Amino acid sequence: MKKRILIANRSEIAIRIIRSVHKLGMIAVVFKSDREPDALYLNDADEVIPAKDNHNDKAIFLDPENIVKLAVENKIDLIHPGYGFLSENPDFAQLCEDNGINFIGPSPQLIRDMGLKTVAKSMAIKCGLPLVPGSDGAIADAQAAKAYADKIGYPVILKASAGGGGRGMRIVEKPETIERNFKSASDEAMAAFGNGDMFIEKYLQNPKHLEFQIMGDKHGNVIHLGERECSLQRKHQKIMEEAPSASVTPAMRKEMGEMAVRFAKTIGYYSAGTIEFIMDEDGSYFFMEMNTRIQVEHPVTEMITGVDLVDWQIRVALGEVLTLKQEDIVIRGWAIEVRVNAEDTQNRFCPQTGFIDLIQFPTNENVRIETGVRSGSVITPYFDSMVSKIIVTGSDRKTCIANTLAALDNFILDGLKTTVPFCKAVLQHPAFIDATYTTRWVDQVFNTDMLENEDEELIGALAATIMYAQEYLQLSSDLPTYKNDRLNVWVLNKRLNY
Repeated sequence: MKKRILIANRSEIAIRIIRSVHKLGMIAVVFKSDREPDALYLNDADEVIPAKDNHNDKAIFLDPENIVKLAVENKIDLIHPGYGFLSENPDFAQLCEDNGINFIGPSPQLIRDMGLKTVAKSMAIKCGLPLVPGSDGAIADAQAAKAYADKIGYPVILKASAGGGGRGMRIVEKPETIERNFKSASDEAMAAFGNGDMFIEKYLQNPKHLEFQIMGDKHGNVIHLGERECSLQRKHQKIMEEAPSASVTPAMRKEMGEMAVRFAKTIGYYSAGTIEFIMDEDGSYFFMEMNTRIQVEHPVTEMITGVDLVDWQIRVALGEVLTLKQEDIVIRGWAIEVRVNAEDTQNRFCPQTGFIDLIQFPTNENVRIETGVRSGSVITPYFDSMVSKIIVTGSDRKTCIANTLAALDNFILDGLKTTVPFCKAVLQHPAFIDATYTTRWVDQVFNTDMLENEDEELIGALAATIMYAQEYLQLSSDLPTYKNDRLNVWVLNKRLNY
């Protein structure tokens, strides 16, 4: 009988996983949440399980016990958690295992160990990976943190041992603020992760964020598929990624990749995962953490290697041997991923909610679209603000940047502000073009003046005239009507072919 795979997630990642499930000839099952009854991903699944949000006001995707209960009732063989909360929850993986359901991901113990950064760091030390100077494990209190900071020098960064996504993280520039920052970071970590343990590291002021994609099976085979650069971030969260990285030489790629594989083999890792590194301005690099799941940005690696990572996740979960060898992995060309988020980049990336009046994607042959929305979809406050991912390829980095700009020029979204103008500004900035940008680019370089169009005043007057004419004449035309407080000049410029 065909295997029944439940995708315990939503939006674009659910659709992405469904493609691989169908490719393998299996049955894709999804949940229908009360909060998204008309979601696009429901159309792609073979079966839909109605799932009411529980009395604690949690969506089904945040309710592990109910998910497993419904999975058992519906005779599910495997569960794919996508990325996010469930994918990094060892208790959920254990619950699946205890109920005879195959969890598509590593073992509960591996998720638990790697989720604690202090444990991951101790394993990295055993494997001989370089680490940023700091505490080897959790620190007891603010006074202990101050003692470490005095030893390694300011600035330092406090990090939640069980943290992620920028939560439970504080940069400390001077001794007199360490106690206050320690308390606020620890309190935030406890609220977010149920664990307030903190550790401390020397803060690298202008680093790059690099991650090596690995894939392992249950028979001890592990390979890496090169690196991705994820340095373009705001609020410690990624917004654009590229693969490979222009800052990594072939010799470095070999060395860092071998480290990543050695680490994964040592801990007995299987499934998809990433070994995260941070690179200082002088080119030195250090182990940061391991992510035990498929990443949002996995498509850029797929585009330059031709490997279907989700396909292999499922096959590994079923016990298949990883037939890919390291010498089979060849990097061809370049890929850039732009995350289109419903956010106001002129207002500190504040999330936007509301209707998508119209959305149109570029159709170039070098463009891959991952999305969970369509015209008429609603962006609600219940889920994250990502609307889609636009992944673009090119024969080299310069060509890929040009292709990405062309793709964004052919992207239209009416009704909400998005991060597209910001991403266009990044792609044209000298620091991105020469690949010197770092994780501090948004904080140190970006300003909203970069989003201004030199013809904005003229375009605004033209838009006002058009909207006045529409209202006065009560015309039903094909020209756009904008409900936002501030005009999206990028969209108007494109729609009017100005």
